[in-house]
Amino acid sequence: MSGPEDLSGLRIEKKTFTTRRSRKKYFIIIAVGVAAAALLYWLHQQQLLQPATEVHTYHVQSLYPSQTFTRLNASGYVVAQRKSAVAGKITAQLVELSVEEGSRVSEGDVIARLEDRDALAARERARANLELAVSNLAQAKAELRDARLDYERNRQLVEKGIVARAQFDKAEARFRSLSALVRAREAAIEAAEAAVQETEVAIEYTYIRAPFDAVVLTKNADIGDIVTPIGAAANSKAAVVTIADMDSLQVEVDVSEANIAIVYEGQPCEIQLDAFPDRRFPGKVYMIVPTADRTKASVLVKVAFDRLPENILPEMSAKVAFLERAVQSDEEKPVLAVPVSSLVEKEGEKHVFVVSGKRAILTRIETGRLFGSMQEITGGIAAGDRVVIDPPAQFAHLTRVSLLE
Repeated sequence: MSGPEDLSGLRIEKKTFTTRRSRKKYFIIIAVGVAAAALLYWLHQQQLLQPATEVHTYHVQSLYPSQTFTRLNASGYVVAQRKSAVAGKITAQLVELSVEEGSRVSEGDVIARLEDRDALAARERARANLELAVSNLAQAKAELRDARLDYERNRQLVEKGIVARAQFDKAEARFRSLSALVRAREAAIEAAEAAVQETEVAIEYTYIRAPFDAVVLTKNADIGDIVTPIGAAANSKAAVVTIADMDSLQVEVDVSEANIAIVYEGQPCEIQLDAFPDRRFPGKVYMIVPTADRTKASVLVKVAFDRLPENILPEMSAKVAFLERAVQSDEEKPVLAVPVSSLVEKEGEKHVFVVSGKRAILTRIETGRLFGSMQEITGGIAAGDRVVIDPPAQFAHLTRVSLLE
C-alpha cells in the first residue's frame, strides 16, 4: 500500500492559494475605482458637485401691447352721468306702476300714476266757474250795449237841448259803470281759465314721466305706497324709480395728487372691466374734476369710452390705464412676450433658458415685434413657461438653477 505517498499528492500549496486571493482582491479594487471615477464623471457632467446658480425668472404670459407704454393705472367704477331718482311733485297714493327693473323708457313716457280724484274734482269745479264767468260776461255785454245806445241817444238830445243835463249824466254814468263791469267779467274769465289750467297741471302732476331716455335701475315704491316729494312722512316713499341714461356711462377713477400731473384731458386710455377680463376698451380722459378730495389726497378723473360696449352696467368695477399714445389697430390683441433681457443669441438665432425642474434648458425661439422692453414670441415656448432673466455669460444648456423670489 502506498498511503502516505498518495496523501502527500493531495496537499495544496499555501503560496499558490494566497496568490489567487490577492489577484481577486486587486480586480475588485480596480472595479470599484473605475465605478467611482465614472460616478464622479457623471456627477461632474450633471453639475451636482457645484452649487446651483441663483437666477430670477419670468412666467411667460399673454401681454397687451399697451402695457408697455402705460404711464399710470387707476381703479374706479362705471357711473352714469345722467341719472335721476324720479319722484312725484305731490303727495298722493301710488295707483299704477308701468315699469320694472330693466325697462327702457323714452322721454315723456308715463312711469307711474298717482291717485287723482281730488284733482279731477277741482278741475270740474274750475270748469263750472269758467262757464259761470262766461255767462256773467255775456249778461254784462248785453247790458252794456243797452247802456251805450241810451248814452248816445241822450248825448244827441242834450246837445239839442231837448233833455236835461242830469238825465244825460245818469246815462253816461250807467254806460261807464257797465263798461267797467264788462272788463271785470273778462278778467274773471281769464282767472277762471287760469284756474282750469291750474287743475290740468295738478292732474298732470299725478302722472310721473321719464325726464329723458333711460333704463330703470331700481324700483323704490309699489302700488299702494304713499309717495311724497320729500319722503319725510313715516312709511312714505320719495322716489318711485331710479333711472339712468346708458349712453352717458363713463368710468370715474381717483388719481393720487402726486400723479395727477401725468393726466390731461383727451389723453388716450384703455379700460378693463372686471366683468369682461379678456377685453380692453379704448377711451380718453373726458374731464379732470377741478377739486381734490382731502380725505384721500386724490383727484376725480372721468374717462369716456370711444365706443360704448354692450352689456355694461352702472357701478361695475373698472381699471383704467393712462397711455403715452393711442393704441394702434395691430396692438389691440394680446401677444406672448418675454423680457428682452431673457434673450440669448447663439449662432445667429435667438434662444431663452426655460426652467424645467432644477435645470435651465436652452430653447430656440421665434420672435416678432418689439414692445419697449418686451419681445413678442411667435414660437418655441408657450404661456406658463418660466424663462431665466439676465442669464450669466457662463450659462449653458442643462445648468442647475435655484430660483430667487
